[in-house]
Amino acid sequence: MKKMIVLALAAMLSVSVLTGCVTKADASGTGTEDTAQAADENVLNVYTALEDEQVADYLTEFKEQNPDVTVNVTRESTGIITSKLLAEKDNPVADVVWGLSATSLLVLGQDDMLEGYSPEGVDKILPEFKDDAEIPTWVGIDAWETAFLVNKEVLKSKGIDTVPQSYEDLLDPKYKGLIVMSNPASSGTGLLTVNGILNLYGDEEGWDYLDKLHENVAVYMHSGSQPAKSAAAGEYGIGISFGYRCIQSAEEVGSDICEAVFPKEGSGWDMEANALIKKDQEKEISKKFLDWAISENVMKKYATNYPIVATGVGDNIPEGYSQNPIDQLIPDMDFNKAAKDRESVLETWTEKYDSKSAQEEG
Repeated sequence: MKKMIVLALAAMLSVSVLTGCVTKADASGTGTEDTAQAADENVLNVYTALEDEQVADYLTEFKEQNPDVTVNVTRESTGIITSKLLAEKDNPVADVVWGLSATSLLVLGQDDMLEGYSPEGVDKILPEFKDDAEIPTWVGIDAWETAFLVNKEVLKSKGIDTVPQSYEDLLDPKYKGLIVMSNPASSGTGLLTVNGILNLYGDEEGWDYLDKLHENVAVYMHSGSQPAKSAAAGEYGIGISFGYRCIQSAEEVGSDICEAVFPKEGSGWDMEANALIKKDQEKEISKKFLDWAISENVMKKYATNYPIVATGVGDNIPEGYSQNPIDQLIPDMDFNKAAKDRESVLETWTEKYDSKSAQEEG
């Protein structure tokens, strides 16, 4: 099974939790943590873009193993976490990054913000899921991909009895005003979707496709999961989101109402990955956390939510995914290029489409 994923991927490149807390990110770059606490070996500041329920589930074991450690978790969408980290470059607050897109970590690496570290067990991580330096600056945990959540009842109320199965289907004028999508400037899901389309069609035809899709989009949301949640709530007919959230939302409301769809052309995708933030002095607890974050038990936890994890494709594919999940991914995704072009892609996207973005909270 591991051989299969290596061959397939070789061409591709505030709620209380534990004794700490989960907070929403502020991209202003102003930290709120006490200076003494920030230097305390028993206080760990974690920045993450993982889903809220995943954070709580995954961290249970770490707390059991480290009962004296206070874990302060800052959780937000990928783009917001990335912007916050970049804003804090000269005075970093985060000790570790956990479950942020590899593309974002490559951007941080370009700014020399990551400290190389080989966590215990890194030899079990597939080459495609980690930095290729001798001492990696980032190590992946899983892959996630574009999917749609289709509310069949909403479509039926508009006289539509078909379920879109492809990117091309979404351009049909009958879906005008019924589609919501993630804003790539704030959402990693939005960015991997845009990057996937540009990779699939090429730059010129890709932007032409996005122009046409824009005509049907009602609003761009600042979260990767919100389009699926809004479609599940009956607010819109189609939410362009990611696989895990679409499957979860469809299960919550029932398959007779909502259907999770993976586009037949292939899904844009990225890896969720971990890294040690470069500081004057890194904490030992930070390294211990990164060891734990790719350990066998937590890797099994990741595999209950995602079919492709950093150690390979598991034997028990989560329900709702294809039994050949690698085949669903758009091939030849160049993550280094995506990181290099991130700013220019976001500038172009914002200039073209930001007029339909939802108002940001706060």
